[in-house]
Amino acid sequence: RARRDNEKPTLRVLSYNIHHGEGKDGRIDLPRLARVIRRADPDIVALQEVDQKTRRSGGIDQTAELARLTGLHGSFGRAIEYQGGAYGQAILARVAPETTEVLRLPGTRERERRIAYTARFNLDGRTVTFATTHLDHQLKEERLKQIAKLNESFAGTQVTVIVAGDFNAVPDSDEWRLLMTTWSDATEGRGLLTYPATRPARQLDYVLYRPAVRLQVLGAEVLDESVASDHRPVLVVFGWLDAME
Repeated sequence: RARRDNEKPTLRVLSYNIHHGEGKDGRIDLPRLARVIRRADPDIVALQEVDQKTRRSGGIDQTAELARLTGLHGSFGRAIEYQGGAYGQAILARVAPETTEVLRLPGTRERERRIAYTARFNLDGRTVTFATTHLDHQLKEERLKQIAKLNESFAGTQVTVIVAGDFNAVPDSDEWRLLMTTWSDATEGRGLLTYPATRPARQLDYVLYRPAVRLQVLGAEVLDESVASDHRPVLVVFGWLDAME
């Protein structure tokens, strides 16, 4: 994306639960997902429910394929081993990450392991820690523990942090209020309904950031895409408020 010399840089963040590439029509279609991502013109993308070489999705490394189809750099964080491969989350970005890490979140042994997959980037000369996460979809007490771990894990950092993903919680829930003790919500008060994709009735997907003095929310929207996944993607556009780090 070309930028004029007098134009201030923005940061376009997309969060998308891609349902291992399977759309509402039952087809696994990565080119279709790639077109959705490209149209959003993101700088960085948080993907949830990503397969890596599993039988159900034809042995494809979905992160590598989506990176190829979008022209972005891709990296994958494994949550669990699954069907001869792995299942987890991925980050796509216009620049390669400097470091990556899988942060394991609390959960009982019989539940699916949850993670926050984090990466550090240099974006427009600024250091940004970016994470994608996908919290427990059934048990509130599990989500609260996972959120407490997220809050604690990023509490000491001095750099800009953005956490995006499927939190499986609605605005003004106990989970959301616990998040708001630490984070700012770029989607707050906008009524951005993301699930189910065909006729969205709830917001489960968010883009959170801290500290608030570093970023300004210029826009936030749910993209009008009802078939490519069971969630709709969320796009947030930030402007920088801080001096160069």
